[in-house]
Amino acid sequence: MDNAVGSLTQTQKSIIIGSILGDGYLRVIKGRLNAFLEINHSIRQKEYVDWKYDRLKSITKSPPKQRESNGQRLAYRFFTEQHPVLTELWQRFYKKGVKTIPSDLVIDPLMLAVWFMDDGSKCRASDVYLNTQQFDDDSQGKLLFGLDKLGLKAKLNKDKNYYRIRFIKSSLPKLNDLIAKHVITSMRYKIGL
Repeated sequence: MDNAVGSLTQTQKSIIIGSILGDGYLRVIKGRLNAFLEINHSIRQKEYVDWKYDRLKSITKSPPKQRESNGQRLAYRFFTEQHPVLTELWQRFYKKGVKTIPSDLVIDPLMLAVWFMDDGSKCRASDVYLNTQQFDDDSQGKLLFGLDKLGLKAKLNKDKNYYRIRFIKSSLPKLNDLIAKHVITSMRYKIGL
């Protein structure tokens, strides 16, 4: 049974936090009471967006829609309704308009799977990354700590001018064990599942 947490289920909350760690974006419109979440991916990730929508549709008004962005890129997105739990998360994850990681973040396997489906990648034969370049050093340290609490060893790896998280090869079986049941079919290529 999926327990409700402030009128959201734990599954919904984990998907939302996993999305915040990845490509999701919480916003508060001036003059409005609560925050809302935007889920926006490439049209090639339509199945993934539909998967997120199916689990969050109780807090949305309309299904995902295709749209043009950045000139030629086709995107597929939806927005949640404004919600008090999303406002609480916005207050925890955004400082002065910048996405940051709260010190008390506890990452669960579903959050990690969503974060990985958003921002994970596999390069070469066995290098597995989380593209965390948008986070500052302090936030990246908190993310490494959160991964360590799950039994995953990772370190920061320089990618041009920024750093991202690279999993230590010995942690890859544990990573697969934690996220495999949550990763949808169209995203399994990211980790070689």
